[in-house]
Amino acid sequence: METPAVSFSAAVRAAAMHTSPVYSSRWRGAEERMLVPGKKEDREEDSEDEEREEDGEVCRKEAMKVLCNIIYNSPRAQERASTLRLLQGLWETLKQGIWSSVPPSGQFYKLRLLFILTALRPELRLQLQQERGVPVLTKALEQCLAVQWEGGSEVVIDNQAPPISKKSSQDIIEILKTLFNIAHRFHKQEPDEEEAALCRHLAAVLRRCLLLSCDGEDTLEELQGHTVNILSALPLTCLDVMVAVPVEGAAHKCEGVNMDCVHALLLFMDRRLNRSQKLKEKLTPVLNLLTESSRVHRETRHYLRQKILPPLREVGVRPEQDGSLRGRLVRLMTHVDTDVKDCAAELLFVLCKENVGRFVKYTGYGNAAGLLAARGLLNGRRNSGDSQFASRYSSDSDSDTEEYREARAKINLVTGCVEAEQPDPMEGMTEEEKEEEARRLISMINRMSRDQIIQPMGVTAEGRLAPLYGRMRGCTEEEEEEEEEEEEEEEEEEEEILDLNAIMRKDKQSN
Repeated sequence: METPAVSFSAAVRAAAMHTSPVYSSRWRGAEERMLVPGKKEDREEDSEDEEREEDGEVCRKEAMKVLCNIIYNSPRAQERASTLRLLQGLWETLKQGIWSSVPPSGQFYKLRLLFILTALRPELRLQLQQERGVPVLTKALEQCLAVQWEGGSEVVIDNQAPPISKKSSQDIIEILKTLFNIAHRFHKQEPDEEEAALCRHLAAVLRRCLLLSCDGEDTLEELQGHTVNILSALPLTCLDVMVAVPVEGAAHKCEGVNMDCVHALLLFMDRRLNRSQKLKEKLTPVLNLLTESSRVHRETRHYLRQKILPPLREVGVRPEQDGSLRGRLVRLMTHVDTDVKDCAAELLFVLCKENVGRFVKYTGYGNAAGLLAARGLLNGRRNSGDSQFASRYSSDSDSDTEEYREARAKINLVTGCVEAEQPDPMEGMTEEEKEEEARRLISMINRMSRDQIIQPMGVTAEGRLAPLYGRMRGCTEEEEEEEEEEEEEEEEEEEEILDLNAIMRKDKQSN
């Protein structure tokens, strides 16, 4: 038997019974207050009605807080909310406000509850998708942003508009969070014509979110962060609307294309790079978005390369020690979190047009080795299976500065910079001493390899790392056998010495 849907207003009234007693007493006081006869009676009646209405609004708000807290913290409450179809009543209430000519106030906690329900219950996400959640919430986003359209597909950007209020910003953030819950599926499948139109329309509105100003830097960063999350979930084919806008009046341009939106993403990434906490959660979405956009859009890649990888001039500092955007991204290439490391390396690799030589030039071979090993590019040659990437990029060459050309021969390719000259560690040694030292080092490395402390690796013809199976180059099997025999003899001698010492101690004790 199907469970009847619970009225959303009934749920709010039930929750209101558990609100703070302060508000209940205020409500009773409003009910019991007697009118005082006099000339101002009508005015007092209006004032009392307004107070009663205000108290009722406070109670409803507190009731919504109770519902949000209970459902968020209680799996049982989440299950009951799904069974009683609480989402259906909540969604109808929100839609009435969204489609009305004058949107009602106090929508924040309804939007918060909608986000909580869709975040915690997969079946409710699916239900909201089927209820045309994306277009309706996009409409709500347009209302909060006061969006004006030009030409049917372009959102008008007014740089002189006042900052978005904190109240509107909070509503926008809740809408964006819910949109991500129900729109992330678009990234996993090829959208049909209707879905593509929805995504392009949403992307145009999200462009406005990236370029607006808010009351408070923290609020703006949070809003832009949720905007980036949704953009990362949309199909790449639908993101061309972010740059397909007139270039007239643009503050940032590249090859005749409006780059204001890309510049906003770049500034957002710059701010997130300065944060040391939750890098995976905070930074990887914008890194992935910039990487994929650079792959498919030539002007975006050129603009980002100008800002992140300008022509090298200072080659006396290691790439990871540089304070520029390039330096901070290179530092992430050796980060302990694999996802952060891979995302940073991938962005720089794409900006280098996936050219191994250029990638090593800007990052140093030591920093680049991880990505090159994973891609099978350690030998410097592109695999035959990667030919699809080569067709994406133009054949323009990398222009070197005069400073770089003069220092190129002195650059250490492993560290990526010119290093101070170091004294020769073998200076003053004879050839025999050098050979002896080389044999000693090989012997030590072989011993560490056999003890599985290290594993010597080599580069295969496919450009990948492969173990050398205990055989170092230049070391023959006969030499290894001789070393093993010498080690066994040394161990036997040590055992004999220990036995002799034990006998001598016993003799002393007997005497």
